[in-house]
Amino acid sequence: MLTENQIWQYLEEVTDPEIPVLTVVDMGVVRQVEVSAEGATVQITPTYSGCPAMNEIEQNIRQKLKEEGLEKVKVETVLSPPWTTDWMTEKGKEKLRAYGIAPPEGSSADKSVLFGKPKSVQCPNCGSKKTELVSQFGSTACKALYKCTSCLEPFDYFKCI
Repeated sequence: MLTENQIWQYLEEVTDPEIPVLTVVDMGVVRQVEVSAEGATVQITPTYSGCPAMNEIEQNIRQKLKEEGLEKVKVETVLSPPWTTDWMTEKGKEKLRAYGIAPPEGSSADKSVLFGKPKSVQCPNCGSKKTELVSQFGSTACKALYKCTSCLEPFDYFKCI
């Protein structure tokens, strides 16, 4: 029987299908792990309602733990409280930056739009803060498309949720 700590370590190897440099632990999608005589229960929370990657994440968690010798794995989806980018690890945010995606800046309570100020997002390529929003939607619904006015490179920004 695997311990809770071992299961968390194995979950560090389960990657996000949409951003393969991140693990489900980096993303903060895994909420809780419980081990009992009957097996293990892993609770996950989708990054947003209807996230298309959640079925694959659930299957990948089951597969990884089965490969490690755990036959009985229950994966539960927990919707409350809803996932927030505040749950992402700092290690995960750095992985995003190195991959070319600007990580969420600040907390999930981004109110810049209420005050008419554009969000200042650092370019993951050159580090400049001279960037501009091109589209509220990037390669996936959880990202926005920005352009750096210094290096002229477009990049995705993982929105604060």
